[in-house]
Amino acid sequence: MIGRLKALFPEAEFPTPQDIVGSDFDAMRSCGFSASKVATIKAIAAGALSGLVPPGRIAVHMTDDLLIERTVTIKGIGRWTVEMLLMYSLERTDILPADDFGVREGYRALKALPQAPTPKELRAIGTAWAPHRTVASWYLWRMPRERGKMLA
Repeated sequence: MIGRLKALFPEAEFPTPQDIVGSDFDAMRSCGFSASKVATIKAIAAGALSGLVPPGRIAVHMTDDLLIERTVTIKGIGRWTVEMLLMYSLERTDILPADDFGVREGYRALKALPQAPTPKELRAIGTAWAPHRTVASWYLWRMPRERGKMLA
C-alpha cells in the first residue's frame, strides 16, 4: 500500500501533507486503503498542516500526555495508535498501552489470573513499573505465547 501511495507522487521521496490533502480520494483508495483509512490519513495530513500534529522535531520534546491529548482529536486515531507512535517512532521508554488486549492478556497469563485486568486496573498496577513500562509491555505481549510454549 505504501509503495502504491508513493507511486502517486513520483516527484517526491514521500508525499507531503500538502500532497495527501490535495490527493484524489479514489486514487488513494486504489492504493489499497479503505475509505475510513483514506479519511484518517487525510485528517492526519490536515492536522500536520494546521499544527495539531507536530513535526517530529517538536514532538520529541512534548510530553506523552500532550501528544495523546492532541492527536486523539483526529477521527480514526485512538489512544492505542498514539501509544504505538510514542513507543516505536519516538522511542519513549515509559508507555503502557493498557487498552491493548495482548498486554492485559499477558499480565493475566503471567499472574495465572482467571481473567485479564481492566485497562484501569492495569494502569494502576503498571505505575510500579515506571519508568520502564514500554519494556514491561514488550514482555507482556510475549507472555501468552511464551507461557504456552513452557506448558507444551
